[in-house]
Amino acid sequence: METTAAHAPSDRTQVRRIAENARYDHATLHAIIDAAYLCHIAFADDKGTHCIPTACWREGEHLYIHGSNGGRLLKLLQKGTQACVTITHLDGLVLARSAFNHSMNYRSAMVYGVFERVLEKHTSMAAFMDKIALGRQAEIRTGSDKEFAATTVMRIGLIEAACKVRSGGPVDDAEDMHIAAWAGVLPWVVQAAPPVVDPLCTVAPPGYVRQWAAR
Repeated sequence: METTAAHAPSDRTQVRRIAENARYDHATLHAIIDAAYLCHIAFADDKGTHCIPTACWREGEHLYIHGSNGGRLLKLLQKGTQACVTITHLDGLVLARSAFNHSMNYRSAMVYGVFERVLEKHTSMAAFMDKIALGRQAEIRTGSDKEFAATTVMRIGLIEAACKVRSGGPVDDAEDMHIAAWAGVLPWVVQAAPPVVDPLCTVAPPGYVRQWAAR
């Protein structure tokens, strides 16, 4: 069962810079993850510090990823390496009357912790397919034993996490209000484009394809 209660921030997740933009509740965290198809995972090994983008989805109070058994990221995470997962959605550019009061509207999340391997891969990969297109799982070949054996699914708990959200217009200093410069927000929206059918496809588009561009 999901909850909307707030996380108690840890020393790593406590937002200190513009703390009024911090959010620690589950509902905000879930919404940011659910709106994303990609996350970035930062970690360190003996070769340095890395930040790798990968597909993600949420099931309850965990964020899931998957990949090839031989991939560096998955192999390292299975050793219990500390990781930081980030997701950011840009919503607009905020133009103020002075250079240093310019800002951005955004929704961002950070999750800290250790990933764990998921043994029931079939269920989780079906949830990932539903994330891509609800109903797709029932129409496709779901994967062979060989393909599942070559794939690792991992998850991280949404326990040590924090979000930061900004919305609204510019916040100018009183002494700058006389400046004759345009001020406001240039909204930024990720827009789904019309589907492009495979030339070899002879199947009529299902509902989730027909509705894609209207999302």
